[in-house]
Amino acid sequence: MTENKKTQLRVGRLTKAHGLKGAIKLELFTDDPERRFVPGAVFSLQVPTSSPWHGKTLELAELRWYNSHPVGFFKGVSDRSAAEALVKAILWIDLEANDDSSDEEDAWYDHQLVGLRVERDGEQVGTVKLVEHFPAQDLLIVKTDSGEVMVPFVKEIVPSVDLVAGIVTVTPPAGLFEELPDEPEAPPAE
Repeated sequence: MTENKKTQLRVGRLTKAHGLKGAIKLELFTDDPERRFVPGAVFSLQVPTSSPWHGKTLELAELRWYNSHPVGFFKGVSDRSAAEALVKAILWIDLEANDDSSDEEDAWYDHQLVGLRVERDGEQVGTVKLVEHFPAQDLLIVKTDSGEVMVPFVKEIVPSVDLVAGIVTVTPPAGLFEELPDEPEAPPAE
């Protein structure tokens, strides 16, 4: 008997009601909206426990683009007030744990990186706690013995990720993982 293990992948966030017919603007957390946001796609919702949508799913009826912004139309969301009740909801999809759907080199899902050992010069300096996504670049939040370190997830600082070995190799600039000694003050000029 094979275990069909699933994990969840965060793919978007509902940001603002759009129009009067229940449409909602989306912030996408996926590089593949054409595959993730197709009619019939079902999303688990991350909403406060006080929300009437808590514990429910949302099915996409249609995705449209207005002025280069994605706007979703969802089954059961037929007016503006229903759409406003969903603002700030995070959209998650179920993903097979062994789904290697990314053919892109140097592309990983967040859940594949969290928990990996972070090594510098062959020595472990911490573990990946979280991946944060920002417009300029992504950050790896690395848990170390002395706290958390934010590591820019760029090739120059993170030259390799080995999922099989469970290792993220870093070549950080001086001072990223350790305190630098204060520079001695220059003697006064005479």
